[in-house]
Amino acid sequence: MRLIIVIAIVLGLGYSCKNDSSESVVSVNGRQLLVNNKPYLIKGICYHPVPKGSDQRSFNSLTQDLALMKEAGINTIRVYAPIDDKAVLDEIYATGLKVIIGFGYNQNGKFDILSGTFIDYVNRYKGHKAILMWELGNEYNYHPEWFDGDIKNWYKALNDATDVIHQHDDSHPVTTAHGDLPDETALAMCSGVDVWGMNVYRWDNPETIFPEWETVSEKPMYLSEAGADSYMTIEKEGYGQGVNQEAQAQANASILKDVFNNTNICSGVTLFSFTDGWWKAGNLDIQDPGGWAPNSSGVPYDGSPNEEYWGIVDINRNKKETFNVVKNIYNKTN
Repeated sequence: MRLIIVIAIVLGLGYSCKNDSSESVVSVNGRQLLVNNKPYLIKGICYHPVPKGSDQRSFNSLTQDLALMKEAGINTIRVYAPIDDKAVLDEIYATGLKVIIGFGYNQNGKFDILSGTFIDYVNRYKGHKAILMWELGNEYNYHPEWFDGDIKNWYKALNDATDVIHQHDDSHPVTTAHGDLPDETALAMCSGVDVWGMNVYRWDNPETIFPEWETVSEKPMYLSEAGADSYMTIEKEGYGQGVNQEAQAQANASILKDVFNNTNICSGVTLFSFTDGWWKAGNLDIQDPGGWAPNSSGVPYDGSPNEEYWGIVDINRNKKETFNVVKNIYNKTN
């Protein structure tokens, strides 16, 4: 394999990840997402596995994580940065899951949108059957300060990057993770986006997003983030202050029910998130309450996004109460 890669580079051909069997073609038809012309409903999870004591992603626990995901009925993983490791993608595919690959705007030239190097990754891995969609950005509409104070600069970059991907890959849709419902400007400037992902935190009832989307677009959509954390900053709605797995489980049950009651509009959800992240709000070696996220007042049930408590499993991979909620709903949903 090394010799093949070297020869390809010398000849200027590059290296593309190909599969031994036929490719997996992902497409859209009306509001539906299709895989090999069959409807595909995303029963997903956001996945950014950072070990205890670190702030960097690691796939050392991948085999254990995939086994837990499979048990929970998860069929799709959403990652926030490209996985540049064919062995990892191979194991995801072998487990029967697909992955939504996210690209950031400015990642110091590493497969990012600003440098244009994202297309190198697309060309390298577009033949891999684990890929479901390419996702550009994560709720950047909340951060015009990243784009010289004008969010239109992001929308132009997003649509331009979408066009580039379409020129190189006709087997996978392009999506974006927008913060809640995109407005008229976003929709008009990003007409090339095939599927709209939306990070939606509307307490434990996101159902209002679906009729709102139906009135503004005929394209597919999915909830790229939704969910609840397992820590209550205050006592509220009958849930006690402090670590509270029951509150998380009840909120996620309500959220997932809403999603799968609206599959005529919604193509599913990647619930946030698989594992607790101890790197997000304080000491890397302990689990800290607190943290901040934009437009987070809609987080159930305390209106506070305790950033290190969002997993359906904890950092040691112990199942939380919400794990069984996800397992029961995902495994019963066709």
